[in-house]
Amino acid sequence: MNLHEYQAKELLKKYNVPVQEGIAVDTVMAAEEAYRQIKTQTNNNFAVVKAQIHAGGRGKGKIEGSEQRGVAVGKSLEDVSTIAKNILGGTLVTIQTGPAGKKVNKVLVAQDVYYPGPNPVKEFYLSILLDRAKGQNVIMYSTEGGMDIEEVAHNTPEKIFKEWVHPSGGLQGFQARKIAFNLGLSGEALKSCVKFVTNLYNAYVGLDCGMLEINPLFKTSDEKIIAVDCKMSLDENALMRHPDLAAQRDISEEDPTEVEAGQFNLNYVKLDGNVGCMVNGAGLAMATMDMIKLSGGEPANFLDVGGTANAQTVEAGFRIIMKDPNVKAILINIFGGIVRCDRVAAGVIEAYNKLGNIQIPIIVRLQGTNAAEAKKLIDESGLKVQSAILLSEAADLVKQAVA
Repeated sequence: MNLHEYQAKELLKKYNVPVQEGIAVDTVMAAEEAYRQIKTQTNNNFAVVKAQIHAGGRGKGKIEGSEQRGVAVGKSLEDVSTIAKNILGGTLVTIQTGPAGKKVNKVLVAQDVYYPGPNPVKEFYLSILLDRAKGQNVIMYSTEGGMDIEEVAHNTPEKIFKEWVHPSGGLQGFQARKIAFNLGLSGEALKSCVKFVTNLYNAYVGLDCGMLEINPLFKTSDEKIIAVDCKMSLDENALMRHPDLAAQRDISEEDPTEVEAGQFNLNYVKLDGNVGCMVNGAGLAMATMDMIKLSGGEPANFLDVGGTANAQTVEAGFRIIMKDPNVKAILINIFGGIVRCDRVAAGVIEAYNKLGNIQIPIIVRLQGTNAAEAKKLIDESGLKVQSAILLSEAADLVKQAVA
């Protein structure tokens, strides 16, 4: 589950991680009031207005139909008001959103961190995620932070450092100091960075994050280390331990069909093909998608209805698949192990009758317990549903449907 920048920063503050302070708002009037508060607190006329969407590249991205960037600096109340007006309600297109972009419902009005001081400012990069190959969390960091970190990783990978953390011991003090030294810090900035990295790792573990990225990790002119931006992704499998975090989910940022599928406990991922598939079991679903491709089609989705498919889940799956205008055929591939095939067949017939006249060809392949009885039910139902027992038979029917 992804969080917005403003949500992630509030969580980091609970772990004593210093962040760029800001106020999230959803109207221009509220943005103006936020600016006044920040100006009073910081005694600085400058403030940053940041679009809040679940995507990176906001600084380079533009609001559709304008030259307005997703992140912009305002030098006065009038500037902040104009920027907020341009961004709120607009569609921000970035390298990560694709051409469709994402609608901006909130902006974060944040303090300016580039204030003058005795020392130069510096931007770094730091992220924490799981290295599945090693079975350990890894801290990735670089002296080259900012908007072009992807180019740094591609063109100069030697500038990306990695520090692995053993799960039994956690992050050690010498590791935090090593990271600070490799970033070229010394004195007060080095001490601040050691505390920052230690507290950030505690946040990563304590919040059950899947990924935590700080870019830029910023050294101010007075040697403070703060998180200017934050991307946080939570492990959905651990949300039962964090009901307060689950409540922060923003479904407006997610695919509506995936949200609907989740309400019926269906594992659904939309793809760009022309054959909708409904399968029980992730492994069988992957094999089914391969079979569709080999038959000349392209899978339109990954949809796993689980091991207890019934009329309700089948009906929900039908409705979700048929919302995709690109779907030319639907393949239902069920292995009757936990659930009997004849019960699934009855569920298919019931769901079909509830949905009414379906124009899309439907192929049902049932194998396992009571597969023959299931085929008989489908064949004698009088519905425009083609049945198969062998996977090769289903493949031929799919090929005919999309030809």
